[in-house]
Amino acid sequence: MTGPKTCTLAVPGAVLTYDVRASDSSAQPVLLLAGAPMDASGFAALAGRFDDRTVVTYDPRGVERSPRADGETGSPPGEHADDLHRLIAALNAGPVDIFASSGGAVNGLALVARHPGQVRTLVAHEPPAAQVLPDRDAVLATCEVIHETYLRDGFGPAMAKFIAMVSQPGPLPADFARQPGPDPARFGLPVTDDGSRNHPLLGRHMILCTRYEHDLDALRSAPARIVAGVGADSAAMLPGRAAVGIAGRLGSAPVSFPGDHVGFGSQPDAFAVTLRQALSN
Repeated sequence: MTGPKTCTLAVPGAVLTYDVRASDSSAQPVLLLAGAPMDASGFAALAGRFDDRTVVTYDPRGVERSPRADGETGSPPGEHADDLHRLIAALNAGPVDIFASSGGAVNGLALVARHPGQVRTLVAHEPPAAQVLPDRDAVLATCEVIHETYLRDGFGPAMAKFIAMVSQPGPLPADFARQPGPDPARFGLPVTDDGSRNHPLLGRHMILCTRYEHDLDALRSAPARIVAGVGADSAAMLPGRAAVGIAGRLGSAPVSFPGDHVGFGSQPDAFAVTLRQALSN
């Protein structure tokens, strides 16, 4: 595998920046690693564990090196899916294998529903798909409150409430959105508002990602193989529960991955072993 080559792709309303770690001798499909709102840098450790195949990472629309023309940070999953569609076409690499995590997994599922022929295997790791959760209403109400808190009070209070939500084991209580958020200082977060309102998670992404309604019929009929991944240490938390829910709706069993929601960064060696198995089975 060569070092990453950085490229750009103009798409309607944005310019995407992506990195290609090429392995010219590999006959395996390109492996695309996708997050949201996490940028490409979050997959650096995992990408290095796949030096036997070409690996592509990218910054999603509105994040870091991929600015939207209107300056916004959040984009709906359908728009992200169309960006992935254009990126795969520009690579002339389909069908590809995709490992997608968090909001990236939501976008990956939207891609398979819209452009099923471009994907061989999608490993959707802990997508926060509220649609399949029994506490859907409580989750969506809490996301609204977090977003409103961010707009009103800034980063610290909103992130503290977000951490409380994603750390809650099991379904959220019906009144969770109305409960006071924890003190930001408890998590080492700022207690004063710096006035910025461009955080990629707490802005529009928070609402657009969790409210997305997946086309489950299209996913069930797609030729792509879909694997729902769950962190061994986070299966009881919101995104892990959603991954189990997606697997159930698609008639498959979830695959347990080492670590938690970001196990690919904290335990890249063990995580890569499980990912290779998930892609090859």
